[in-house]
Amino acid sequence: MGYTTYPVNDALAVKLWARTLEHEALKFTDIGPLIGMTANSIIQQKTEAQKGPGDQITFGIRMQLNGAGFSENDVAEGNGEQLTTYNDALVINELGNVVGVKSRFTIDQQRVPFNLREEARDGLADWWAKRYSVSFFNQVCGFTPQIDVRYTGLNAVVAPSAGRIIRQNGKASDDLLVAGDEFTLAMLDSAKLAATTATPPIRPVKVGSGDRMRRDFNSTLTDKFVAMLHPNQIFQIRQNTSSGQWFDIERAALQGGRSTMSPIYTGAMGEYNGIIIRSAFDVTNGVSAAGAEVTTVKRGVLLGGQSAIMAFGQDNGPSKYRWNEELFDHKRKLEVSAWSIHGLKKTRFNAVDYGTIVLASFS
Repeated sequence: MGYTTYPVNDALAVKLWARTLEHEALKFTDIGPLIGMTANSIIQQKTEAQKGPGDQITFGIRMQLNGAGFSENDVAEGNGEQLTTYNDALVINELGNVVGVKSRFTIDQQRVPFNLREEARDGLADWWAKRYSVSFFNQVCGFTPQIDVRYTGLNAVVAPSAGRIIRQNGKASDDLLVAGDEFTLAMLDSAKLAATTATPPIRPVKVGSGDRMRRDFNSTLTDKFVAMLHPNQIFQIRQNTSSGQWFDIERAALQGGRSTMSPIYTGAMGEYNGIIIRSAFDVTNGVSAAGAEVTTVKRGVLLGGQSAIMAFGQDNGPSKYRWNEELFDHKRKLEVSAWSIHGLKKTRFNAVDYGTIVLASFS
């Protein structure tokens, strides 16, 4: 039996929906301000897969040269230092969802004061927003209990590499964290120290500041890390009102946040020791030594430049999403779908996490 669908030029075919879906999906996520097109982004969006065929993007890193060099009476010829390079790969695949509603021709639409078709569209935008956020945090928090790649950016999750996870009071595994191991600012100090002394060091992002009315607001650039913490972890550090603790952070950060144009500051909870603190509900639970979920632990994460990579496939439209509507049952039933070819993963070179340090505490 044939089915009737909306043709391309049907009066009900709202082309703007597909174009605005990406904006709607990312606008309400905790990670939207972190996404950018350059290496100076927490989440860098790669464009190679949009330019041609292929379901995998391979990208590399060159390590810092460490040779002694040469001086007087030294022979330079034949004593060159070899470059050391490593690579990582991002897989892209299809992901989407379908919403079924009654069409505008039915009594169901007559009975309610809202547009069922528009609600289907808004529901898909909400679904994409949540899925992006969940996938990102599953990746950067190293939440290995989640093995369904539909919830991990279509790439498998890898546990934090050695030296890339800090647990309160030096506990050896997440399942050993108990009452008394709550989150403290000292964990941020330890994370920044680990980030700046790592090999290679985790690179902060450059944030421009200045007056909104001046054209040269980006003339002053400062190095910043971003810490994404669960609301429970934020609550724990807010309880400390001593000098140099949360109250002082909020006061300084809010003053500084008003003078910056960087979207990273949008919605920030505060700033401490060059670390912009943001709250995110989708920060994951802990992971035991045996690989099981630990619901009494939250895994915040310190993020530097290129902590994660995301990409979209070619021919996915101006907003990278495919939008489709199908009418069934003599135009009485409507299915609305939105899907995309994309991928997202934590950046990792030579088996070492490139831009993330997990912060595990009792919650």
